[in-house]
Amino acid sequence: DWWGGNDPVAMMNAGNDVLMPGTAPQLEAITAAVANGTLSEAQLDENVARLLGVVQESPTFKGYAYSDAPDLEAHAEIARRAAAQGMVLLRNEAQALPLRPAATVALFGNTSYELIVGGTGSGEVMQAYVVSLDAGLENDGYVIEPSLGEAYRSFIAEQRAQQPPPIPLLRPAAPIPEMAVDADRAAQAARAADVAIITLGRQSGEGSDRNESDFTLSDDEQSLIDTVCSAFHAAGKKVVVVMNVAGVIEVASWRDDVDAILLAWQPGQEGGNAIADVLRGTVNPSGRLPMTFPMTYADVPSADNFPGHLLPDQPAATGLSMLSGIPSEVTYEEGIYVGYRYYNTFGVEPAYPFGYGLSYTEFKYSDLQLSANTFDGALTVTATVTNSGDTPGREVVQLYLSAPDGLLEKPERELRAFAKTGLLRPGASERVSFTLTGRDLTSFDTDRADWVASAGTYGVKIAASATDTRLEGSFALPQELVVEHAHNVLAPQVLIQELTQRGR
Repeated sequence: DWWGGNDPVAMMNAGNDVLMPGTAPQLEAITAAVANGTLSEAQLDENVARLLGVVQESPTFKGYAYSDAPDLEAHAEIARRAAAQGMVLLRNEAQALPLRPAATVALFGNTSYELIVGGTGSGEVMQAYVVSLDAGLENDGYVIEPSLGEAYRSFIAEQRAQQPPPIPLLRPAAPIPEMAVDADRAAQAARAADVAIITLGRQSGEGSDRNESDFTLSDDEQSLIDTVCSAFHAAGKKVVVVMNVAGVIEVASWRDDVDAILLAWQPGQEGGNAIADVLRGTVNPSGRLPMTFPMTYADVPSADNFPGHLLPDQPAATGLSMLSGIPSEVTYEEGIYVGYRYYNTFGVEPAYPFGYGLSYTEFKYSDLQLSANTFDGALTVTATVTNSGDTPGREVVQLYLSAPDGLLEKPERELRAFAKTGLLRPGASERVSFTLTGRDLTSFDTDRADWVASAGTYGVKIAASATDTRLEGSFALPQELVVEHAHNVLAPQVLIQELTQRGR
């Protein structure tokens, strides 16, 4: 990675063929080493040959007939569908969603009008345009309450005018404070609009996260939710929160105050249209959480050891100023207990579990079948999913395995397969099938350098999330299974010694 390693000659001899970003001092050191014989031309030939081997596999080298005139409208439609398919409905009380057509919407929150479409740094995408949420709702026939919309647009423009211009990749536009909304403005919006939507935004990506302040709501955000909910609920109207974020934020303290929560992520250039598709119900939400939302930051398994501690007696790092600083050290104390493996194993209740997501319909699971009671190289698991509600929708079926007690430490369950059904109409069913291989049963034994599974009974759980098991079965593994033997060529000796001294 960038600025990794201090000795370019040693790195060449070790087979590190690419030095990033590539500097004049590195080039000078390599050239001098070839001249004095400490780096052979034969070694450089090997480095270059491996790089050229990759180049030869590239589409361009193979004569791929790319177009300088792609169908951008078709690509935009794919981006819109993909964004909508990935959105996660976290809460939907009293069928607050979908919104009724042509409603007047009171749209609160800066990122309702200035959508965060993607990440920063190396994750930044140079989108051709951005469809904001207000524009997406208007495109779908909704009316944005005009006085509130005008106030937000003026506020954002004034705040942005006071900032230095953003630098792509290196310095994106900084977040601005939420516009203050007092009780009078909220009450006025509640009289004029049919529903309130509050968007909460977080910038995320290389160089931009993660701080504990990203996790918790700011005082301005909490005040906004409290004020809007008071005004709209007093008027008998609903409040919907759209989360324009890339990672987890705290939800437990305020989720019961609002009627619906849609996790829209950072949804790309067609984001506003995609969010509107889900809010209206043109697309029934079917995304599921790829991470656990904790109740509090203290519940995160790495909370006690992240972000580590500084090493002030070490020389400062070199490189771009944005990457420079005092070296620091983080010890990853969680071991295998990362994410749902931690919460499930130790009984820590999450706000929303891994794999969670609601739909505008309901699904029933039935008829679990295993191809065999004993594992012999492979095993097929099938189940039936039925749309038991009254709206067409898709369901994400998840297969978790629970291992028997053995020599290796194992979590309570591990995700081993998942699949999304096709669009099921009310009453329709689909048979979902998964195939488990030997590798799905194994974990890495660092002492033996083996991928190994202990003999015993394995539990099969067909689930709608990491905590919502719908069907259960089991099979036996008669004897220990080793599927691969590795070689300890890079054992982390220093870490092993430190952990031994700590009694870990």
